[in-house]
Amino acid sequence: MIVEIVILAMIAAFLGLRLYSVLGQRAEQEEEPVPTRFEQPAQRDMAEPMPAKVVQPPQVHLDGALPAVERGVREIAAADRSFDVTSFVDGARAAYAIILDAFWRGDRDTLQELCDDDVYAGFAAAIAAREAAGETLDNKLIRIEESRIHAATLDGRMARIAILFVADIAAVTRDKDGNVVAGSLDDAVESRDIWTFSRPLDAAGPNWLLDETDEG
Repeated sequence: MIVEIVILAMIAAFLGLRLYSVLGQRAEQEEEPVPTRFEQPAQRDMAEPMPAKVVQPPQVHLDGALPAVERGVREIAAADRSFDVTSFVDGARAAYAIILDAFWRGDRDTLQELCDDDVYAGFAAAIAAREAAGETLDNKLIRIEESRIHAATLDGRMARIAILFVADIAAVTRDKDGNVVAGSLDDAVESRDIWTFSRPLDAAGPNWLLDETDEG
């Protein structure tokens, strides 16, 4: 009987040691903190913020231009990053030639596309008066001697730039029978015009319109 008691005691002690070893290890594992998905690894450094990009004002230099003109062009270039002075002046020279030719030929459609309502109305009235008198213009633009920015302003989102054109033009007026009543194709006359082009900077298209004409 004593031997059986001793054997049972040894078995109980063995089972107790096994249970302790299993439960004890599990308890130790459960006590370890479980990282959540919001915790950052200790070894990862915080990302440094990127420095803010500094936008440099556009550099505009116009040879011989008054400070007010240069300032106006700089304001337009700052408000419209696609604006380029050289491209604008080249486009204005092309528009000058196209508009003059359209006016001489009485091409109202082209004038309406390139001019604002007031300027177009003036051109259309002159064409109508010429047609009523039975006269036609046989003019020719010989060359543009000079084209430079005369003034530039930005009023809100409306940009306006005036260009001084100095050009040689041969002008001839003919009557209904084709006879020359004024001018000569052999003698070109110097013409000085100040044309002002305007464009809303938030407009969908890139085109500028002629909105004022004056003599230079």
